[in-house]
Amino acid sequence: MGPLLHLDRTLDELDPPRWPEPAADATRLVRTVHALRRVPLRELRPADLRTLVSQGVALPYVVPLAVHLLVEEPLLDAYFYEGDLLLATVNVPAPVWTLLPELAEELRAVVAALPESAHADLPRGAAGEIDRFIAGRQRNS
Repeated sequence: MGPLLHLDRTLDELDPPRWPEPAADATRLVRTVHALRRVPLRELRPADLRTLVSQGVALPYVVPLAVHLLVEEPLLDAYFYEGDLLLATVNVPAPVWTLLPELAEELRAVVAALPESAHADLPRGAAGEIDRFIAGRQRNS
């Protein structure tokens, strides 16, 4: 079954083992990620997906959700700036894309179709990260 068929389940259910409660002195980010693992996939918002993708959490389950959003709106402003979810997603390590080759190609096609001017408002270095993804040279870890 594909990851999108599990929308009523949580990452704790799909990506064992379940995570324990974070330590009392955990950072806000750690507490947030732990809490997001207990949210049904269908309830994850773009900002939640950006957080999970950026932190490398349960990527085989969250990357398909992110790509689904990015196909509709490649430069979606998930939380910080226009294109933040895209940049997090194109930086997913290569082994994840090996598991999801159709999604990688779908995202490459969408990103390659963006006009050069779309890169203007992205952070410094983002155009290079996007070009690397389009060329199929993802990070290895």
